[in-house]
Amino acid sequence: MAEEKNAISVDMKTLEEFESGLDPRHPERSRIPARVLGYGEISTVFEIQAQGMEGYAFKRLAVFKDRREIGPYLGNYEEYNRILAEEVGISLPPYGHASLTSRSGRPIFYIIQEQLPPESIGNRIIHLLPSQEVVLLVRLILRELKKVWDFNREREGVEVAIDGQVSNWSVAGFDPSSPHVDEGTELLYVDTSTPLFRIGGVEQLDPELFLRSAPSFLVWMIRLLFLKDVMTRYYDFRLVAIDLIANFHKEQRPELIPALIEEANDFFATEAREHGVKPITGKDVDSYYREDAVIWSLYLALRKTDRFLQERILRREYPYILPGKIKRR
Repeated sequence: MAEEKNAISVDMKTLEEFESGLDPRHPERSRIPARVLGYGEISTVFEIQAQGMEGYAFKRLAVFKDRREIGPYLGNYEEYNRILAEEVGISLPPYGHASLTSRSGRPIFYIIQEQLPPESIGNRIIHLLPSQEVVLLVRLILRELKKVWDFNREREGVEVAIDGQVSNWSVAGFDPSSPHVDEGTELLYVDTSTPLFRIGGVEQLDPELFLRSAPSFLVWMIRLLFLKDVMTRYYDFRLVAIDLIANFHKEQRPELIPALIEEANDFFATEAREHGVKPITGKDVDSYYREDAVIWSLYLALRKTDRFLQERILRREYPYILPGKIKRR
């Protein structure tokens, strides 16, 4: 049985048909094909190539053991979006959600967003803009991120986290035939699927959900060594800024990193000086990226090993859509 109670409404029969014929290993070969729009470290964003699904981007979450687990996640997802949009003041594209049961009986949750032009997403834009405007774009992102830490300073009892990577932002009204950003450019934040926020110092998202898609033979190690780091880094303004800059290695624009560090340090010394963020160095950025690249490259390789074991050896369903090889240099 499916349900859908959102601002964005999709045809649930078509979504159920897509899910029943989905090939997670090759989404494009599914009975109803899917075109991948982008890969994250953990999840994949795609469009469903069927009538009535035009103009939407889907993120499929298959981490729930039963439908009772969806309720708390959905509550956190909706509240996170509400806080960002209504209290923090960050612009979001229209969004919604749907849940259904897969052919194997697994509960599946779909996050649905209005599909934005691919050329408007930050990691595409930085290859179209002149260098000085890429630097300005990063300053604009830092201004949006500052709204989060302003909120955290002013709002007692509630603390919000955010992943500020350039690929998580879209430039409203971007024209790829005349690429340009300026001080008046409006940004949209597109990655709200990990609703990280604390109430009274207590994380509202169940951290065990992060582990569901991890290789079963490594869950204990990830829980011990990495989970706390992943859950906490996005509450630290300085680390979020370092992550934003360091990912220009992954996005194939490393030559911009010195200018971005200088811009970020100027931003923290002037516009955000009340937050007391200490200067970022090139060593900070490079060491952060090296460690991050090793962790996520190993994680993806081991997930692919786990997929092989589950599908080919144990003859079990592997429900997750994994990215292809991610170029990091």
